[in-house]
Amino acid sequence: MWDSESESVTGRDYGNGILSSSKHGVKTDGFEQRDHSWYVATDIPSDFLVQVGDVNFHLHKYPLLSRSGKMNRLIYESRDLDLNKVALDDLPGGPEAFELAAKFCYGIAVDLTAANISGLRCAAEYLEMTEDLEEGNLIFKTEAFLSYVVLSSWRDSILVLKSSEKLSPWAENLQIVRRCSESIAWKACANPKGIRWAYKGKPPKVSSPKWNEMKDSSPSRNSQVPPDWWFEDVSILRIDHFVRVITAIKVKGMRFELIGAAIVHYAGKWLPGLIQNGGGFIDEASNSSNSNSNSSSGGISWKGGLHMIVAGTKDDTPTVQAKDQRMIIESLISIIPPQKDSVSCSFLLRLLRMANMLKVAPALVTELEKRVGMQFEQATLADLLVPSYNKNETLFDVDLVQRLLEHFLVQEQTESSSPSRQTFSDKNMHDGTQRSANTSSKMRVARLVDSYLTEVSRDRNLSLTKFQVLAEALPESARTCDDGLYRAIDSYLKAHPSLSEHERKRLCRVMDCQKLSIDACMHAAQNERLPLRVVVQVLFSEQVKISNSLANNTLKESSEAQYQPMISNRKTLLEGTPLSFQEGWATAKKDINTLKFELETVKAKYLELQNDMENLQRKFDKMTNKKQTSAWTTGWKKLSKFTKMTNLENNEIGSQVAAPEEQTRKTPGRWRNSIS
Repeated sequence: MWDSESESVTGRDYGNGILSSSKHGVKTDGFEQRDHSWYVATDIPSDFLVQVGDVNFHLHKYPLLSRSGKMNRLIYESRDLDLNKVALDDLPGGPEAFELAAKFCYGIAVDLTAANISGLRCAAEYLEMTEDLEEGNLIFKTEAFLSYVVLSSWRDSILVLKSSEKLSPWAENLQIVRRCSESIAWKACANPKGIRWAYKGKPPKVSSPKWNEMKDSSPSRNSQVPPDWWFEDVSILRIDHFVRVITAIKVKGMRFELIGAAIVHYAGKWLPGLIQNGGGFIDEASNSSNSNSNSSSGGISWKGGLHMIVAGTKDDTPTVQAKDQRMIIESLISIIPPQKDSVSCSFLLRLLRMANMLKVAPALVTELEKRVGMQFEQATLADLLVPSYNKNETLFDVDLVQRLLEHFLVQEQTESSSPSRQTFSDKNMHDGTQRSANTSSKMRVARLVDSYLTEVSRDRNLSLTKFQVLAEALPESARTCDDGLYRAIDSYLKAHPSLSEHERKRLCRVMDCQKLSIDACMHAAQNERLPLRVVVQVLFSEQVKISNSLANNTLKESSEAQYQPMISNRKTLLEGTPLSFQEGWATAKKDINTLKFELETVKAKYLELQNDMENLQRKFDKMTNKKQTSAWTTGWKKLSKFTKMTNLENNEIGSQVAAPEEQTRKTPGRWRNSIS
């Protein structure tokens, strides 16, 4: 059943490889073609003309009426027994399928292949060639060939599904697409080890699969089959059939990483603009995309490719091509697995860029933006630089990045607050790991946003509000250092020299001066574009850092003296540190020593001034004491001392005697004060 090496491309042995009818009313040697007309090679003149498109078939009524219910109805329902002409413009499969059906009616051998079976099966259904008219009619035989030959072969299932692209809706209604899709999905999910079917792998750069050259590429039983062996074969399908196959593969339970890789492979083949714009996802997809799109085994006129990402705009795209590309993007968005890492963030952002350019449905664009938000920490700056396709707007779509950042923060909040069914200890460990992972992802996103702000700040159309909102979207804990943010602010000030002082202050509020490095502080202190208040804040924060460094250095020296046996060698530690850090630390240490020396000098000068002041004070006191001393003042001082001693003795005698004595004592006191 699986041994497909014995299968032939030109025909299949179903009853010795030939389909034929055992009964026919007209003896013939075959059909002859003259210009755009077919004639039966017989001596009996034709009495019935069938027009299929621009091809005429000169046939006989009896062979057709004996096997086709459609022909019976057309002739007898017309009530014209002399009817000799019928037009079948809507026959599925066209003139090729009707030629095979007519040969079957005449009993001529017909070769059934994977390339013609779907068209012949639909034509038989259209002509109503059922078992009611004759046993073993065309519907029965084509259905048997599909079920027992085609669906058992990987290659034939792919080829029949490809040839069914121009047979809608007949192929859908007859379940040909569904059965082939499920057959392909089952074989893709099965373990190919020990199954000898041919697969393409990574073929030469050809326009379509060469099925008869697959024997040499078939893996042996001992060789290891790569997990992506089916990608190239499935990628030749039209987008709607590819969606059917991927949906069936999902139901079978294939890993989401492989499904995502198959979607990326398909997008690289049919949307090469994803690869041409940077990096590339698939090695050979962009090189073979044009040939694959222009020629296919099913005769599809699809022309894939998107070549106007950089040079053109959406207005330059042909309408039909734009619609086809829009349909591919919308279909791919709808089948991407919901798991986080099923496809890369870079692929999602490039798909989002094309979706915005081609005006994809807003609901699908929003869904794609949420998917990017789930993996936003994996994005790169080049992927975020999405052009803005609205005229009179900024050069890059800043609002898009703002929405992506909001989706990322919502996702982080959801993951951190989601409950878990774990034990208390396991839950604590999980919470700690989750918290550290969230912090690291936010730090990566903060660096990415700072780089993006630096890039877009050169745009003169970027408003201050948009810049400020995007810079303040992340929490303060996401940035441990604001050097990147300072670089973006400085770039914005360069590109917008007409900002007022109030706007400059408002812009600088998004930056924390205490989170700037020493180099950034030195640059900011000399930056004339910054407001004076910000420069003062930078200088103050730098002074605080130097003081903290001084204190830490003193503490470090004391700890080194205490725990010196634990440290092997200071020279060894210095050799292990980066050279730039050593040079920066040496410069900082030199500045600290200079400040120490200046501080000691100021202390010494202060002590000298204090001693001089004390000497001057003593000399001044001596001079004032000599001027105030005289015989008159000395006599009065002795008299006042004598009066105080008398008062103390009188207080010890008693309260009754003390009152009159106090009165007599107060009178000379008032007299003395008045005289003096």
